[in-house]
Amino acid sequence: MTDIAKLEEDTLRQIDEAADEAALEAVRLAALGKKGAISALLASLGKMSPEDRKTEGAKINALKDKAVEAIAARRESLAGAALEARLAAETLDVTLPASASPLERGRIHPISQVTDELSIIFADMGFAVAEGPDIESDDYNFTKLNFPEGHPAREMQDTFFLAPASGEKRLLRTHTSPVQVRTMLSQKPPIRVICPGRVYRCDFDQTHTPMFHQIEGLVIDETTHLGHLKWTLEEFLKSFFEVKGVRLRFRPSFFPFTEPSMEVDVQCRRQGGEIRFGEGEDWMEILGCGMVHPNVMRNCGIDPDRHQGFAFGVGVDRLAMLKYGMSDLRAFFDADTRWLEHYGFRPLDFPSLAGGLSG
Repeated sequence: MTDIAKLEEDTLRQIDEAADEAALEAVRLAALGKKGAISALLASLGKMSPEDRKTEGAKINALKDKAVEAIAARRESLAGAALEARLAAETLDVTLPASASPLERGRIHPISQVTDELSIIFADMGFAVAEGPDIESDDYNFTKLNFPEGHPAREMQDTFFLAPASGEKRLLRTHTSPVQVRTMLSQKPPIRVICPGRVYRCDFDQTHTPMFHQIEGLVIDETTHLGHLKWTLEEFLKSFFEVKGVRLRFRPSFFPFTEPSMEVDVQCRRQGGEIRFGEGEDWMEILGCGMVHPNVMRNCGIDPDRHQGFAFGVGVDRLAMLKYGMSDLRAFFDADTRWLEHYGFRPLDFPSLAGGLSG
């Protein structure tokens, strides 16, 4: 066997026996590298006679081509084997559920959900949304709303008072009614707004927290009367609880900023630990309302002899508890992700009057 034939046999055998990419690269360098056996034969062609160069050159070039092709084929074979091994090691069980994305795992807090539901309901009735600061003046929170000096709501036991600024008493607002004052001072009638927001009072138990949420409504024009108030509350509660109809019962009450003032009870049925609205023979107090007191309008620069209107207020947290069956208000603020996973709402399920407020 000639040297070229022997070199070809050895080279092809070594290529075929290469167990991995590193071994194959070593064989390539030994045969085709700068100091490789085949490269050495190619370098020796210059020293041969023209006749020998013609015959030997063809054999050596053929050997080089075979080695290159064999290396390429072996490299492809090794890559295929590596892929098969990786697929076998990284088997994916397609029967397992895929992990939810952050957008799917996230939840809208019930307070945010209910606030959106309320805003949609009242927007459909022509109400705009008005907002104001959480830190208010004593004047806006009490005086302009017809709270006399010495009224219990002005006491430290109920109100979070702050250090005075520029001689003005400051506090954390105890209701969102100061937003009504700001609206009446900045706008001329007709006025139709809702005022959602956080409010603060010194109280803490199963149904009270130091910070909670309210939404109040205000309508001021020249012709509004109690019949309009009754219709507004009926439509609001019917839409919010998603029932065909509700019965309301109005009881006389007292609020410094309305005259007459009323507590509103809604028809319900208590059965099996559940409360159903729009049916039954029971009643539940749900909100307060009344006609805006002439003193309040006068304090805000509106002529009570020409204009009149109504106002109402209800706790957003309480509405959420009643509609979605939550028994402890304190859980709203515990930041427990398990609770939010259970009671929260998917972020893309926007409430709408057409599609259903609660999805």
